[in-house]
Formats: sequence, C-alpha cells, structure tokens
Amino acid sequence: MKVTSMDENRQALLKLLPGVDRILECGADQGRFEQIPKSVLIPSIRAAIDALRERIIESDAPPDSSCFSPNALVAEVKKRAARTMALKLRRTVNATGVVVHTNLGRSLLSPEVMENLTTISSRYSNLEFDLKAGRRGSRYSAVEGILCELSGAPAAMVVNNNAAATLLCLDTLATGQEVIVSRGELVEIGGSYRIPDVMAKSGAILKEVGTTNRTHTRDYENAIGERTGLLLKVHTSNYSIVGFTAAVSLPDLVSIGRRHGLPVMEDLGSGTLVDFSKYGLIKEPTVQESLAAGVDVVTFSGDKLLGGPQAGIILGGKRHIDRIKANSLTRALRIDKMTLAALEATLQLYRDEPQAVHQIPTLRMLTLPLTAIQGRAAELKSRLERVPGGRLKVELLDISSKAGGGSLPMLDLPSRCLGVSADGMSVNAVERWMRKNNPPIIGRIENDRFIVDPRTLQEEELDIIEKAFADMLAVGTHGR
Repeated sequence: MKVTSMDENRQALLKLLPGVDRILECGADQGRFEQIPKSVLIPSIRAAIDALRERIIESDAPPDSSCFSPNALVAEVKKRAARTMALKLRRTVNATGVVVHTNLGRSLLSPEVMENLTTISSRYSNLEFDLKAGRRGSRYSAVEGILCELSGAPAAMVVNNNAAATLLCLDTLATGQEVIVSRGELVEIGGSYRIPDVMAKSGAILKEVGTTNRTHTRDYENAIGERTGLLLKVHTSNYSIVGFTAAVSLPDLVSIGRRHGLPVMEDLGSGTLVDFSKYGLIKEPTVQESLAAGVDVVTFSGDKLLGGPQAGIILGGKRHIDRIKANSLTRALRIDKMTLAALEATLQLYRDEPQAVHQIPTLRMLTLPLTAIQGRAAELKSRLERVPGGRLKVELLDISSKAGGGSLPMLDLPSRCLGVSADGMSVNAVERWMRKNNPPIIGRIENDRFIVDPRTLQEEELDIIEKAFADMLAVGTHGR
C-alpha cells in the first residue's frame, strides 16, 4: 500500500514526541516543576504527550512543530498540573437572588463566627473536656445552654443535619410503633429526603390520616390505637397547600397527645428563632412558638433560616432528650468541633435580635430593604455601562428574589435586578463565561438576558462582576 504524504507527515510528527524523561529534564533545567509533587507531575507529562499524540493521529490539521518545543510542552504540563491540584470546592459569587441557595452552600457565616471557627479548628479545645470538673465532658454542653436560653426548651442536643435529627428522634421514640402523620405533611425535599422513607429507616410505622388538603382532629383521634407511639407534625416549609384546606394546629395536636398519653413531635425543617413578620415578611412559625404550644420534641436545621452551619437541632423535654442522647445512633450522627464552634458563635448573636439580623448574612439578605438593593443595582449598572467596548446592554428589572433552601415558599422578595446582554454574544455564551470566571459568577437566564440580582451579592463582589464582564469583552466573541 502506498503511503500518502499526509501519512508521512503524521509519522514524522509522531517521531518528534519527546519521552517523559526529556520533559522532566527541560522543566528541571528551568526550575519550573519545583512546586509540583511528583505524584502529579508524571501523570501530567504523560497526559500532555498523549493529548499531542491524539491530535497528530486524529486531527484533520495536525499540530505544527512549535507545539513540540520544550517551552511549549513544559507550559502545557504546568497547566495540566495546576488543574489537577486546584481545589474542587471553590468560592462562587451568588447572583441568583436565592438567599439560602442549596447548590451554592446555603447560609453564609458571619465574620464573628468565622473568627471563632478559625480559633477552635486550628488549636486544641475543650470539645469533650469539662474544665470545671477536670474530667471528660459532653460536646453538647457547648450549645445546649444557649439553645435552651434562646428557645425556652428544657433540654437540647445537636446532630449533623435535620434529616439525622428526624431519624434519630423517630428511632428513639417510636421504633416498632405507629407514627400518625397528616397526608398533607408527607414532605419531600431535595436529595431524595422523604418523610415516609426516613420513617421506614427508623423502624417506625407510618400511619397516614386525613387527605392531601384537609385533615381534622377526628382523623387523629380515630387513628390512635394500641400500637400508636407518636404524633408527628411536619412543617411544609418548601411548599404550601392553598384553597379548600384544613389542618390541625400544633396546640390542638398537643391536646390530643396529652389526652392519650402520647408524645408529640414537630419537624420544623427550616426552623427560625426570629419572627419574620416583624420585618415585613411572611409569618413563619418560630421555634419558641412550637415549644410554647407544648410540643415534646422539635427539630430544625442550623444552616437555613437560622443562618448557621449545617446541623440538626433537637429541643424538647429533658426526659425525651436524655433518651435521644443515649441512642447509639448519636455517635454516627454527631457533629464535629468546627460545626459546634460555628453554631455556638451564631447562637451567641441571637442574644441581641437586632444584632443578629444585621450580622448574620442570611437574616441580613432576607430583610434587606428594597431601597438598598436599588442603590446597589444602580451602582453596578453604572459600572457595567463604563466597561470598554460599549457592547453591553444593561437594563434594570423588577424581579423577585427567593428565600431558597426549602424555606418560605410563598414569599417573593421584591428586588431590582440587572438584565445584561452583549452584542455579538448569545446569552448562553455570557452565562458560560461568567460560570468559568475566577471566581465563578452564578446567575440565571430570563428573556434572553443574563440576570444579576444584587440581593445576594456581597460588597466586594461588584468589583468581581465588573472585571468579569470587562475580561469577557476584551477576549472577543467566543461562543457566539
């Protein structure tokens, strides 16, 4: 078979491919591989050689000889090594307007909380040491006292998230027994968390009462039998049933439980210690109100409306909490010292509610006045309109923000957003550029515009967004 000139050219290029040792020598001579561990360097060299070989064999236009120079190969190896060593968990800019964004890390921690977190995580601490008695102590003591103080609960403990709290409580209080729940409260949230599935894992037996939209006290009364172990109320924090509806209030459910000698538990989901109606938002049941109603156990999340780290908080009567603490599952579900440090520092801020609303980022963003958002939007619009090139079109749009995190589903937070488009680029290309920026800027697309909601932007992030758009226009119209 006759070999074509193209085949001969490819064969010639393949012979130019250096070996791993040759690239190692080139990089070592220039001192350019000194900061790269060998465990990363060797695979990066091999990957660079393999990629070049593939281009020679597969591409219609094989690479030119400049790709084979020592400098070019060393530079390519360094880029590949940098990508391998880059941290996968990265800071992002949340321009979506979703305050408790589940995919972007939920609640932000305040500087005061971060200071305590840094101290405790970088030094030894009295995590499980009783300084007063000079012997082993309980890790829950760091937060139990303040949780009881803020909520009015007789006792408290914490685990790693609210799903774990629900599982642990059901396993302790009702394993092998029936737990009565309204059909309208069989909640499912993201990540395949479903009340019926958690109940099955706990060993409790689900007994549904009522209908999806209407449940009455008689439904609970008629369902109670010899096998009943617990009455459970689940707050529908991520959806709302409206129209022809009826539900049994927590005080009424507690009364039923008292009459029949049954404990009553409430899963608040996104529990809050602040009455948001005082700040012009939709009324959300508070933890204090649940406990005042006489509920035996209440659980809620630490990283949603509370504005702290991921945690599952369990409050209630001492008899029940002591049983829950003694459950062998607590070892598997317990929180670590960093979470405890962040949670305790967050709770400390709640001793002064105005301070908490100002200093806890989640509360501050939820209650941010529209006038403040309008001012931030106007400033960012002015900045973007000054970006060189004159290709950006920036509009101010009245679009609502969201609480997020499965919280306050009926709440629309009025906001003033920016709708940005660029001549010569599709809105999808703009979104991709922003997502690949360092740090990535996460927005959304509506009506062929890239939407930036200032509600969830932090002060220094206006500079980041301005630079990202300037860099985008400077590079050109890639991805049109």
